[in-house]
Amino acid sequence: MAMKPTEVFDTYWWFAAERQALYLRRLTGRAGPWTTDPVLLTYRFTNAYRASDRVSQFLINEVQYSEHRSQAPAELFYRTILFKIFNRIDTWSLLERKLGPLSWQATPPAMIAKVMDEAFGAGHRLYSAAYIMPSPPFGYKRKHENHLALIGRMMDDGLPGRIVSARSLGEVFELLLSYPGIGRFLAFQYAIDLNYSALLDFSEGEFVVAGPGAIDGISKCFSDLGGAGPEEVIFWVMENQDREFSRRGIEFPGLFGRPLMPIDCQNLFCEISKYARVAHPDIKGVSGRTRIKQSYRESLNPMPRPRFPSRWGLSVPEDLTTPRDLVAMMEDAC
Repeated sequence: MAMKPTEVFDTYWWFAAERQALYLRRLTGRAGPWTTDPVLLTYRFTNAYRASDRVSQFLINEVQYSEHRSQAPAELFYRTILFKIFNRIDTWSLLERKLGPLSWQATPPAMIAKVMDEAFGAGHRLYSAAYIMPSPPFGYKRKHENHLALIGRMMDDGLPGRIVSARSLGEVFELLLSYPGIGRFLAFQYAIDLNYSALLDFSEGEFVVAGPGAIDGISKCFSDLGGAGPEEVIFWVMENQDREFSRRGIEFPGLFGRPLMPIDCQNLFCEISKYARVAHPDIKGVSGRTRIKQSYRESLNPMPRPRFPSRWGLSVPEDLTTPRDLVAMMEDAC
């Protein structure tokens, strides 16, 4: 390849395998710690697969596919965007305690705004710290009011129907990008979130947008990109993952048969950007950041059996505590 890798690129592949193996060790119910790596033991990192993260699992299980919720396109879109703009499980749970099951028909943005006003006034945090969320310019005093107005605009514009009619994930991205306060990174993230649901049925392998964290990670993994753009690098990594793991002697357990997709490789570049601040402090990226903000705290709660879109065709064992294939994958990745 024309790109010139640094030592961080070797760490990228090791990190992907160890972070996934850590996830599988937790999933089997094994007592922690689930890794011996001092950086992973000290700081918080997302899973190798975006869909297996706690917030994504809540979105899939509780917001999108829960049996008592409507699968009508408008309702699926409304619930998904409402959850993801705030991206905080506690906020969703608070709203449902106050208002009952959230839906476009029963709980429009005006009703939600009143509950959020009260929660904000009481000092409750409404947004996740995962994304920087600029306030769209709808003229309201508080950011959450402007975001609820944005959701209302999307619904009034008939955006759910236009998204259902989209011919590609890239077209869904462009539709979302056309709204104020939604930049390229958020539009891509929301397109992936909507694609988890029954609303869409696109391959995650066809489209990717590199966020600022991923761009920083790529700059640490390569001293020279040879003219390639960040999205090209991500696609190259996705397409060559088997060879890259193999040439380093790394056994990658995968996700119940699913290889890394562009969204996962993008996220891993973002995570390696953070990991390298400690593991490779001499290799500077483009962001200039030197510290990892979020510390890791071991959870004592057992992990529930994960759920993924049925069209992915993943064979997730019913009992994850003893299956031989899962234990074998986990041990191979040690």
